[in-house]
Amino acid sequence: MIRNNCRLACASALGALMFAGIASAQTLQTTARNAYILDLSTNTVLLSKQAETPMPPASMSKLMTIYMVFDRLKRGSLSLDDKFLVSRKAWKKGGSKMFVKVGDRVPVSDLLRGIIIQSGNDACIVVAEALGGSEEAFAEMMTKRAKEIGLTDSKFANATGWPHPDHRMSARDLAILSKRLVQDFPELYRMFSEKTFTYSKIKQSNRNPLLYRDVGADGLKTGHTEAAGYGLTASAQRGDRRIVVVVNGLDSVRQRSRESLRLMEWAFRSFKPVAMFDKGETVTEADIWLGNAPKVPLIIDRDLKLTLPRNASDKMKVTVRMKTPVPAPVKLGQKLGTLVVQVPGAPDREYPLTAGADVGQLGFVGRIGAAIKNVIWGSS
Repeated sequence: MIRNNCRLACASALGALMFAGIASAQTLQTTARNAYILDLSTNTVLLSKQAETPMPPASMSKLMTIYMVFDRLKRGSLSLDDKFLVSRKAWKKGGSKMFVKVGDRVPVSDLLRGIIIQSGNDACIVVAEALGGSEEAFAEMMTKRAKEIGLTDSKFANATGWPHPDHRMSARDLAILSKRLVQDFPELYRMFSEKTFTYSKIKQSNRNPLLYRDVGADGLKTGHTEAAGYGLTASAQRGDRRIVVVVNGLDSVRQRSRESLRLMEWAFRSFKPVAMFDKGETVTEADIWLGNAPKVPLIIDRDLKLTLPRNASDKMKVTVRMKTPVPAPVKLGQKLGTLVVQVPGAPDREYPLTAGADVGQLGFVGRIGAAIKNVIWGSS
């Protein structure tokens, strides 16, 4: 009879995947009230502190305003050469400004740089009124779109990040939004790395402190209000690795600059990506019961690359969980097992394993012969 026992099977192919010295990613302390570090190359969270708590994001929420414009540009319903009318409301808005003038028609390309580089509240309102009819309506559009792209802790009351009790984002949401900006709009994203922009003969510098340090930074946005403290959502790339750091609730411009630099350097220095399997690669094999082949390869349906701490003291364990033997017939792509990656200090990671080939069932005579062998010798 078939042995219907669930076991952990460690194939020889997994033997080489034992790593010494896997430390917890949460060992670093930060003075930021909220912090989140994400390795985009493997979608691995390296640090999380109050990261899912909705917080006042200040001007970092302008990233969502920018996303709304980028999205329309990509879909072709908007052009960088299109011009938006400046209202009196936009012109009067306080805080950081691009210095647009009432009645002017400003190209979208300039408005984007006014938001990204100069953090212009006036530019945000010009965009909001052009795309939403009013800033309030545009904020509702922002909230709806945010939910559609996976921002679960975000709600917008305006386009600027101006203090409002209902205007909130989490550090995690800011990292997810950064990922979308980087991956969905690679050409437009380059604007974030520009260090200066001049409009109305007024030259302003990008407030992102990491752009002026040799860390590979190329974005994204600072923020500051009394309630929020000082914050930064930053991204940097070195080789094929990209790190996003989000911090908020810091006490000063200087502390924001130092802490964001320290965290970015730590993320690149303390972790490394490890390529484990290529998509379609055979991880192990499963025994077949009453099939026209004795085994079937189990393959992984994705490239598996993990970011792991460089300095390790424990062991990472990689195993396969499956029921064996598998009764025939088996269809190509049928889920037969689970690859389990266990790293001390982190949740287990599980990945499905599927049949790499069809396996037919033995004919009547073959099944009778197999049954007789099983009675005489027992199943293996």
